[in-house]
Amino acid sequence: MLDILKRINELSYKRKNAGLTEIEVGEMNRLRNTYLQIFRGSMEELLLNTTVVDPKGADVTPKKLRKEQARNRKKAIWS
Repeated sequence: MLDILKRINELSYKRKNAGLTEIEVGEMNRLRNTYLQIFRGSMEELLLNTTVVDPKGADVTPKKLRKEQARNRKKAIWS
């Protein structure tokens, strides 16, 4: 993932200074989409493994998140 981000930054710098070819614009868009997909996937995993607890120690995880966590637990590992 760091390689993707490094290349995006290189292309962004080049775009600001010299401009990009159509091939480089396409590469940059593809890399950005790949990066966003990886980022969103990691955020989803983080949220699916999160429990919200109030200062008294009670579980106050939102119902919507609990439903999604329960639905995710039912999935087989290999699917």
